[in-house]
Amino acid sequence: MAGQSIERREVLRIMALAAAASRFPGFDRWAFAHDHRPGATANPGGIAYKPIFFSAEEYATVVRLAELIIPNDGSPGAREAGVSEFIDFMVGSNPSIQFQFRYGLSWLNAHAARVYGSSFHDLGSEQQIELLRPLAYKDLYRSGQEEGRDFFRLIREYTVMGFYTSRVGLEQLDYPGLKFYAESPGCPHRGDPGHRHLPSPDR
Repeated sequence: MAGQSIERREVLRIMALAAAASRFPGFDRWAFAHDHRPGATANPGGIAYKPIFFSAEEYATVVRLAELIIPNDGSPGAREAGVSEFIDFMVGSNPSIQFQFRYGLSWLNAHAARVYGSSFHDLGSEQQIELLRPLAYKDLYRSGQEEGRDFFRLIREYTVMGFYTSRVGLEQLDYPGLKFYAESPGCPHRGDPGHRHLPSPDR
């Protein structure tokens, strides 16, 4: 269930929270909060994450939604990247979106109860996916589910942003900022005529 882009202003605001995130206990899989020393590992004590905003039930649903949006398909997905932690931190830090998330989760549970007689988190995987498809894909939109579509769009945006600012997501993008160099690698375009005037990196 592919994501959609977030406004540039929102991206910058998220980046601005990096320093705060780096001091937040348990939130250790976002790239900016990760210990960048060679050989460092995330959450070395194996301490379970405790949400700061969502209730335990709400958080379990957030975890599942993020996992469905970016699943582990042979490479790490949202769960491995700690996306649910990111979402909890971001929502807890931004009162302007708290009602949207809380109301959206309530809507989703009520919708699941109407269709299947159970909360969303307690449904089987196939039922969860079938419930989300009309919210995720425009050609499957159904009248009367506008609030659900708005919520799914919101959590999908934050899932994508959380994933691609995590160490896991940036590694999948081959982000050079995560690499360690004993010396500068120099310009990779040595054969480009526009770069021939530059000195060789070994000088």
